[in-house]
Amino acid sequence: MSAADGNGGNGSKGGGSGPADGGAPRGRRPRKGKSKSGDDGGGLFDGPGPTGAGDADRPSEVDAPLRRKEGEASFAVRERAFRNDPVLAEPELPEDEGLPPGVDPERHRKTLRAREAALKKGGGKKELKALGCIEKTADGVYRTILDGEKPDLKMPVRALSNVKYQGKKDSYFELGRQKKTRTLTVNTVKTFAQTLRMMSLSKEMVVEDTFATKRDAYYQSKNWNEARFDEQPESDAVMDDIEAMFSLDGVTREELRFYPEEHGGAVAGELIVIDRDRTTGGTLRIDCTKFGSGAYTIPCSVEHLKFETKADFILAIETSGMFQRLQHHAWPTAANCIIVSMGGVPTRACRRFIRRLSEDAKLPVYAFTDCDPYGIANIYRSLKVGSGNAAHINRFFCVPEARMLGVTPDDIVKYKLPTHPLKDVDVQRAKDALKNDPFFRAHKAWTRALEQLLSMGVRAEQQALAKWGLNYVMEAYLPEKLKRPQDFLP
Repeated sequence: MSAADGNGGNGSKGGGSGPADGGAPRGRRPRKGKSKSGDDGGGLFDGPGPTGAGDADRPSEVDAPLRRKEGEASFAVRERAFRNDPVLAEPELPEDEGLPPGVDPERHRKTLRAREAALKKGGGKKELKALGCIEKTADGVYRTILDGEKPDLKMPVRALSNVKYQGKKDSYFELGRQKKTRTLTVNTVKTFAQTLRMMSLSKEMVVEDTFATKRDAYYQSKNWNEARFDEQPESDAVMDDIEAMFSLDGVTREELRFYPEEHGGAVAGELIVIDRDRTTGGTLRIDCTKFGSGAYTIPCSVEHLKFETKADFILAIETSGMFQRLQHHAWPTAANCIIVSMGGVPTRACRRFIRRLSEDAKLPVYAFTDCDPYGIANIYRSLKVGSGNAAHINRFFCVPEARMLGVTPDDIVKYKLPTHPLKDVDVQRAKDALKNDPFFRAHKAWTRALEQLLSMGVRAEQQALAKWGLNYVMEAYLPEKLKRPQDFLP
């Protein structure tokens, strides 16, 4: 059992209670009773209190041999000593274990253990991988504490300064080597405990086949006593750190069962999505051409989906208005393609859906956005290579094969589109992309396009094509552009 078992440090029995509640560094015995944090033995690994309390505690019977042969004492010896010492024994369960009134804690734990055993015997690869990563990390914390050391957690730095971009065809913003370390100290004890509790929640959700949104996780913490979050940004930050930490092992936040609040966008066209029936466990075949005036909605998690299609390409569209026009006139069927509404900067689920679909079906992806610095430097760039802040997940969510169909600065000139003046924020965004963004600096075609946009001093929307007729976009613009995909911007 690991430190993430049970409730990860609130005094619950099982493997998780040892590191947070009972261990003491270098043979120091814990003081009896409650600490100020409300946890039995809380803060034991931060040294004595302000008055030096604890230094005069009498040594236990197991301390002497442990100190005498510290160099050769094995982990097994230390663990047996830890478990056999009556003072270090696990404390009784608190009355409030974060369970609803009337739920028996012991029965709840037995149910979880039974489900965990069943999952480990016949669970899917992704579930077992997520479970294994959580347990491995928690076990590392546990063993470090038993060795009398302060445990720490390492996670990558999430920033544009910690990414590298090679500029090749299949490149994306790859995470660099910079890492930050969270060590258990007086100043970090609460955040450290919150991190372990969040890992424990993740493990429980994997075992129970359920999920939590960011808001759900924040409210779950209200049962964590002194480890609870005061504001949601605190819990969001811890969740992001956990995701970054496990991304090094190839595990995504969705596989840890933390789902985004928003859905992934809309899909129409020549595609059958194969999902599972949550009631019967059987297979569901969802034909994306059979939604009438509606569309298929991408779920929050898409890892379990499979696809069948004979489409020629995927068109990722910035605005829902343009998506609705193409869908209303059955253009995806006429063009034998799949269209996806990104609704602005694409959500995690939307990007992952496009990535998986393009890889599984070996389809090219074309982006159709407004011609402005936001559509180019935020929406398209995030879809294709990711971002600096999300560098730890780019390898899962970006679509390196994507190319920009339009609207481009050349389109503004060629199709004589109505425009609006660039705002100050647009100018600053474009200049910043040219100066600091590795993606735009790596591609001369994009450097020329952004410089052209700045020199023109204007921007144009997708809907500007309606100048030549409401359906001009699908009758002339898209067919003409699709004849020369080699001319699309990288």
